[in-house]
Amino acid sequence: MARIVMKFGGTSMAGSERIRRVANIVRRQQAAGHEVAVVVSAMAGETDRLVNFCREANPLYDPAEYDVVVAAGEQVTSGLLALTLQALGCQARSWLGWQLPVHTDDAHAKARIEDIDSAALLASMAGGEIAVIPGFQGLSPAGRVTTLGRGGSDTSAVAVAAAIGADRCDIYTDVDGVYTTDPRIVAKARKLKYVTYEEMLELASVGSKVLQTRSVSLAMKEGVRVQVLSSFIDDDATPADEIPGTMIVSDEELEGHEMERQLITGIAADKNEAKIILTRVPDRPGAVATIFAPLSAANINVDMIIQNVGRDKGETDVTFTVPAADLLRAQTLLEAQKEAIGFNRIITDSKVAKVSVVGVGMRSHAGVASTMFRALADRGINIQAISTSEIKISVLIDEDETELAVRVLHTAYGMDAEGEAA
Repeated sequence: MARIVMKFGGTSMAGSERIRRVANIVRRQQAAGHEVAVVVSAMAGETDRLVNFCREANPLYDPAEYDVVVAAGEQVTSGLLALTLQALGCQARSWLGWQLPVHTDDAHAKARIEDIDSAALLASMAGGEIAVIPGFQGLSPAGRVTTLGRGGSDTSAVAVAAAIGADRCDIYTDVDGVYTTDPRIVAKARKLKYVTYEEMLELASVGSKVLQTRSVSLAMKEGVRVQVLSSFIDDDATPADEIPGTMIVSDEELEGHEMERQLITGIAADKNEAKIILTRVPDRPGAVATIFAPLSAANINVDMIIQNVGRDKGETDVTFTVPAADLLRAQTLLEAQKEAIGFNRIITDSKVAKVSVVGVGMRSHAGVASTMFRALADRGINIQAISTSEIKISVLIDEDETELAVRVLHTAYGMDAEGEAA
């Protein structure tokens, strides 16, 4: 018998029929002898609807009252799932964030979980009751409802799993696992059996939408084994224990599957990037700091950075990327600091994309970068910027060449073989 946390996202909870399907998946796990807790998101689109109500009521809304409103979406689905499970003959009850409680800090709309009181929850589960917990919500030190920000339900599920010492946290989504790349771009993309926390963090940060970085980071910190599965399966399908999705595990656990370790784990693409070039920046100490200090103060994340070879007159060009949604704000901030920075001209380009290859195998194998650069060059794809980490290489290219680049790299690293990847 195992203790399992099961998490279902908004598309899985979108309407009574889908909630019944979720209830049947949960019931089968309990029937197999497992202790089960379920964490649910609001119905697809519901949080956006509630956010719009807040904006219409008061554009300068109080974040604490905002949290009261937007936390309601998960409260509804947790109650509906508990009712549906009861209709199927299961013992079930909902536990709202303030009832456990899930203790958070007081940063409303973007709170972080500090700890979870699990004694009552464990006692309930030990008695055969299925616990249904709304994700995304908690309780502040002042006793107010808080929400965790977008992707918060995944984080809630991992936190609950850590608090109750779960054997694993199953996250059910609209995909059946983590693939070597987006199957919609590469038909021969393969589902992975194992991915390390570090690889999943990198993939999430460079465009993979399977899991949020906060949830992966927490799983890594707490040592929670996370499995990604599809909730869109038939009612009579084989249980998840017998046909697993992708398991997110520690590097140490993956060492036990050494034959299944790959050089490159995945390829991700992100079109939500924008490039900024500042020309003729003074080539002197502190010049670059004057560029990035105002962006940092405005919470604008800067990714790739290139400082070109200096010009004859003690000047240089500086190129960097920011999220596309922040381009106009970044441009406005930099124009306001033009005199202090001393640049001549600002050039922007929003028609770019970041393509990344990720894999822990990079640590012990040479030639990963040269394979990437050669493969792109052979297809005439120009690289505009490069950034690297210990297990990741990212390049900036023209947005129109994104899909071609992903397919070329998937082939170049020998990831096109038939069947499921290990």
